[in-house]
Amino acid sequence: MMTDQMIPSEDRALRPALLRGWRRRCPNCGSGPMLKGYLQVRDECAVCGEEMYHHRADDGPAYLTILIVGHIMAPSILFVFTAFRPEPMVLFTGFAIGCVALSLYLLPRLKGLMVAFQWARRMHGFA
Repeated sequence: MMTDQMIPSEDRALRPALLRGWRRRCPNCGSGPMLKGYLQVRDECAVCGEEMYHHRADDGPAYLTILIVGHIMAPSILFVFTAFRPEPMVLFTGFAIGCVALSLYLLPRLKGLMVAFQWARRMHGFA
């Protein structure tokens, strides 16, 4: 049986929160920066004061980054190798740089996405 305490007082829209998280902004107001370094989440938003120290992103963003980069780069390396037959060192160098660049681009954005998802679903103390 659900009580009044179990029902959230207001629903938090998931899509806008995820878009704000992707941009590494506060999921509440969308204008304050969420991260204070490359991956460290601020304790609270500098603009609206929303507390964000509750997050439990942990290893999730890293796993998602590996999953996405692997699914993009594996078919790409197969296509490039079969279509163009580049020298092995050229192939390795190009795809090593591509993997690192894509990983560095995606990791903070996926961390913001995961923190915003937790905020929107009121997980881990974001209630």
